[in-house]
Amino acid sequence: MSLSRAQANHGLYLAKIQLSGWRRALAAQDVPAVILTQAYLPAVREHLLGAYGWFLLEVSGSEPLSGKPPHDCAGLPDLTAGRVVSGEIREFQQLETGGWLAELLCERDVPVHTAPMQGNLAVAAPELASCEQAQQWINNLEALFERMSDSLDEY
Repeated sequence: MSLSRAQANHGLYLAKIQLSGWRRALAAQDVPAVILTQAYLPAVREHLLGAYGWFLLEVSGSEPLSGKPPHDCAGLPDLTAGRVVSGEIREFQQLETGGWLAELLCERDVPVHTAPMQGNLAVAAPELASCEQAQQWINNLEALFERMSDSLDEY
């Protein structure tokens, strides 16, 4: 297993740990769900973006330019002369423009001009993704990584 693939797997693992903590906190009902979403979603999302970026590097056969993985295909290093964009990267480029992967890549800021919730200084952010959405992102990335890995193993 390459270092990039190991890093991708590690990112998925960290996202699962964050998601587990998010679920435990929701079950405890000590803090409103919207506040927990504001606390956990950015961490889960960042781990998933890192996992995706490391996998992009694996698929493209590239090394990171800055020591960090890209968050999308546009952040991949330029191809060396004579190489063409692989079918896997073209598929990723399509997925980045719509659907679940586009949602993952879309950074949503927490609204700052909304009224605080009663008895709490934090603001509500109803358009943030849910715990279930984060689980779906994890499932989709795992399935995509598995399918693409099988495809790469055939070469």
